[in-house]
Amino acid sequence: MKKTRKSFADLPPIRVRREPPTVIEAVTAAQDLSDDLEQQVEIAAGLIGLAPDEVRPHVLAALRAKPERVPERIFSQAGPSRAPRTVIVERRTRPPVIVERRGRPLDPRR
Repeated sequence: MKKTRKSFADLPPIRVRREPPTVIEAVTAAQDLSDDLEQQVEIAAGLIGLAPDEVRPHVLAALRAKPERVPERIFSQAGPSRAPRTVIVERRTRPPVIVERRGRPLDPRR
């Protein structure tokens, strides 16, 4: 007995739940997008949907609590006084993830 095929018209509509970001999430996103304090207030207020005056105390509190970012490690090698200095920037990357698919082996006759 064959199963009947369901079409997308037979399925109920997909319901999407919309949750605005919390104040902490909006302030964190604003800090990552801009270094200017006023722009951070505007970005966070726009994400939450509040007035900038309501968000400003949260941005100021997060500014004091946020530690400085550690930049990439920069090494400099000093040479003779007239020679240009060599600067080496190290970036750490993660190795690529390799996903091995296991399924039926390929038919050698094809």
